[in-house]
Amino acid sequence: MAARKTTKKPNVSAEELTTYYREMLLIRRFEEKAGQLYGMGLIGGFCHLYIGQEAVVVGLEAAAKEGDKRITSYRDHGHMLACGMDPGGVMAELTGREGGLSKGKGGSMHMFSKEKHFYGGHGIVGAQVPLGAGLAFADKYKENGGVTFTYFGDGAANQGQVYETFNMAAIWDLPVIFVIENNQYAMGTSQARSTSTKDIYHRGEAFGIPGEIVDGMDVLAVKAAGEKAVAHCRAGKGPYILEVKTYRYRGHSMSDPAKYRTREEVQKVREQSDPIEHVRELLLTGKHATEDDLKAIDKEIKEIVNQAAEFSKESPEPSVEELWTDIYA
Repeated sequence: MAARKTTKKPNVSAEELTTYYREMLLIRRFEEKAGQLYGMGLIGGFCHLYIGQEAVVVGLEAAAKEGDKRITSYRDHGHMLACGMDPGGVMAELTGREGGLSKGKGGSMHMFSKEKHFYGGHGIVGAQVPLGAGLAFADKYKENGGVTFTYFGDGAANQGQVYETFNMAAIWDLPVIFVIENNQYAMGTSQARSTSTKDIYHRGEAFGIPGEIVDGMDVLAVKAAGEKAVAHCRAGKGPYILEVKTYRYRGHSMSDPAKYRTREEVQKVREQSDPIEHVRELLLTGKHATEDDLKAIDKEIKEIVNQAAEFSKESPEPSVEELWTDIYA
């Protein structure tokens, strides 16, 4: 698979490039395995894969610091892995087992980790956006310098609660980065048919919120934009919008055959813009790694994912008593 040709030498170390390659590859292989387990009937309910969008969350996590928060929608496995949540615990949650990070009670769309400051996984379109502003409000109130990454898609960008949140975040100068993961299709409808404006981030101008478009298939571009947005928020200048143009290779969910686009369209993106292949090319052309080095990384990642899958299969079903734990109302 060919990747885009790079003429400018990136200002990044070999160690950083290798880390990004490894983290994106972990998400890709994990999601491929999740798709297999879903096909085998071991994962039930909804399952939304992140294949193709790996550079978005890996790039932004590279711009975050310890204590920063993140909240997202139901396409959330990549975010969990990128912020350091255990692959075995994530996979076990997908299979609804006791060893899952939400003890088998959350499934694909409702996982949380207080330790990693990951606040979900939310199944209601756009519902996480005001919650993300609330997390940012807590940081401002505590004056701890924290920033919240609030992810939502191009489809959710048409929800009214998003703009109510923009307004309040701007009024209160909240340290929140609104990340629009624009994968071009709101479920099965292209952005051109569902959204009145070509570039969604411009909508923040009505509230005085600055923003920009980012190439979401280039992890280095995402990291650079993330650092700019983080610096803006930490300086007390209020919210920032990043519209990250990306692309998902699979359907909206595992039940979606994606007949609203052609195979040729998907293949063209894979060949010209794949985020993992882009970093792979940088590593090889920069002589930071050999083909054998990268094969060894892939082998290691596959073993991690296979172990996570085995753990998820061997972990027991939650006991009936588990129904009565973690109840707060």
